[in-house]
Amino acid sequence: MERRFHRALDRSSASLTRMTSYQSSERYQTGTTTKVIAVVLAILTGGYLLPWAIAVLRDLRSHVSVFLVNLLLGWTIIGWIVALVMSLRKLRPDEG
Repeated sequence: MERRFHRALDRSSASLTRMTSYQSSERYQTGTTTKVIAVVLAILTGGYLLPWAIAVLRDLRSHVSVFLVNLLLGWTIIGWIVALVMSLRKLRPDEG
């Protein structure tokens, strides 16, 4: 009885080891296409919020409104351009 238990235990641990080694080798094989897509999406995401970042760096009081226009309407190209124009407008004397 005890021998059967040990044999079954050895078989199950051997199959578990095979499964684990298969999963770990598959996990680290990321294709070049996936990497390129990840980099492009990161750049586009940063570019999407660029008008808001400019407004914050220029210490505009209206940086919150630039953020809201950018977030809600930036997906339309016109909304993104409006947010960019808002962030690049000339500073008033009471700002920055």
